[in-house]
Amino acid sequence: MKKKDAIVRFLKDWSLPVGMGTGITVYLFFALTPALDGAATFFAPFFDKIVPLFMFFILFVTFCKVDFHRMRPVAWHLWEALFQIVFIGVAMAIILGFHLQGESLILMEALLVCIISPCAAAAPVVTQKLGGDLEQMTTYTFLTNFITALFIPLCFPMIEKAGHITFWVAFLTILKGVTLVLVVPMLLAYIVKHYAKGLHRRIVSVKDLGYYLWATSLSIVTGVTMKNIFHAQTSGWFLAAIALLGLVLCIVQFAVGRWIGHFSGHTAEGGQALGQKNTAFGIWIAYTYLTPLSSVGPGCYILWQNIINSVEIWQHRKNENAQNK
Repeated sequence: MKKKDAIVRFLKDWSLPVGMGTGITVYLFFALTPALDGAATFFAPFFDKIVPLFMFFILFVTFCKVDFHRMRPVAWHLWEALFQIVFIGVAMAIILGFHLQGESLILMEALLVCIISPCAAAAPVVTQKLGGDLEQMTTYTFLTNFITALFIPLCFPMIEKAGHITFWVAFLTILKGVTLVLVVPMLLAYIVKHYAKGLHRRIVSVKDLGYYLWATSLSIVTGVTMKNIFHAQTSGWFLAAIALLGLVLCIVQFAVGRWIGHFSGHTAEGGQALGQKNTAFGIWIAYTYLTPLSSVGPGCYILWQNIINSVEIWQHRKNENAQNK
């Protein structure tokens, strides 16, 4: 049992590299084995459809554990939401104002996805480790999904215009897809929690269910990102530029979020709210509705935000230890 517990602990502590490593390894195995070309082509549509399904169940399981009666919007929620909308507006103004095309457009699409994506379902967990307010953070996670569900259908049709599809047709198509992934699981979780208590007890009794779903989805979307990189008709320098600007954006969003939060005594919550993104969802919407190569942006953002999270948790523990001495 001790060996088994050690393995489980290792997988939990190193879920990010394990999940990403698994996705990369599996993709490379299929991509570099000529005999498996047919299998890779066969399974590609399956993985394209299963990613949003994972997003649905991750949010559903997460919100099944939320006490909806304790969820109350507070002032810093409004300011965080406002700044996210401002960042979205700035990105859209650059794209449309300068009529970006080619690699410049792909670069801005990658950044826009990292801005418009909702707060990560794991953000409340990290916030709690930083000594923040779990309920307030969970409330903002709930609210930011509605912001994303509204602005993606508004923004994306203006960027990727299809000659045979009008803006409103594209708007309704994307709204349907995003609503099914983000809004429906939240409403379903509320219904199950209050009107199907037996089912709700069984769901919440499965320890770390949402965690394991997230780890699996991380492997899949990493594999998809690798596919987009391998098939990209671009240079390594351009891919490096996407990664570097993603790092800059990540630092800016965390910094602005913490700056907003410190005015109300919720610095940790503010940083996680604006900086920690549901990047698996971001990768999915990028390769589904925008140029597939733009999914490299949220793919790299996964790494940057988890490095920042690790540093924050280490600093918090260091401060706690110093206070206890």
